[in-house]
Amino acid sequence: MDEAPEPIPVTRAVDCGTAKLMPDVDRPRAWLLTVDGAPQSYVDLDAPGHLEFEYVRRLAHVLDEAAAPGCPLDALHLGGGALTLPRYLAATRPRSRQLVIEADRGLIGLVTERLPLPAGSGVTVRDQDARSALEAAADDSADVIVGDVFGGSRVPAHLTSVEYARAVARVLRPDGVYAANLADSAPFGFLRGQLATFASVFAHLALIAEPSVLRGRRFGNAVLVASCAPLPLAELARRAAGDAFPARVEHGTALRKLIAGAAPVKDADAVASPVPPDGAFSIG
Repeated sequence: MDEAPEPIPVTRAVDCGTAKLMPDVDRPRAWLLTVDGAPQSYVDLDAPGHLEFEYVRRLAHVLDEAAAPGCPLDALHLGGGALTLPRYLAATRPRSRQLVIEADRGLIGLVTERLPLPAGSGVTVRDQDARSALEAAADDSADVIVGDVFGGSRVPAHLTSVEYARAVARVLRPDGVYAANLADSAPFGFLRGQLATFASVFAHLALIAEPSVLRGRRFGNAVLVASCAPLPLAELARRAAGDAFPARVEHGTALRKLIAGAAPVKDADAVASPVPPDGAFSIG
């Protein structure tokens, strides 16, 4: 029997730059998506539970603890990429209803063509601005909202304000959870502002990040978690500590100390997240 041909990389111009899909030589149907050289997503079509990026695993921990195991969720994903987390949620929580908002129509076309979703996934993808989609969503309509929107390698300014956080709170159900992928380095001007912003809207807050990032030794990702209901802090800490690159869950006094002196960010003053240093998210 003839062997299947080796997958070949795909390069395509999309709305926000040049996207590349590169096959993983170690996993037959796994792909890395980059946009202008910055890694965006990793997907294994045969194993949606395999999450290559550590920050994605941390977002997945939040989804895992959002309800009892296997219980379906209503999820709103702001930012799509290659749909890694929607695939994960569809596999781990069948019958979930998921809406993915991705502003880059060309990227959506590439992903749905080359990395199609399985039939009956319950995932709907729309090409729309994340803030506009959030503001159009119904009150109390989501169990979880995931914010993973990057314009290039920066979180857009209009997704960093108190007004945005209030829209998130309106769309979440009373016990719903928001989880966002952020990136910063010491002295954490952007990250501290985001924590202050969401603390002004939500009663419960946590931050998941590697100790080296929290100590200011390097630029890196941090997952912000916010809810109007108490968070499953012990469970999140256990999951984060068990990762290949262990992370800490900061909350309470430690988080208040980090926030100290930072002011909530309003729309009029909002700025995008900082530009990563060269090589911060590079691939070999």
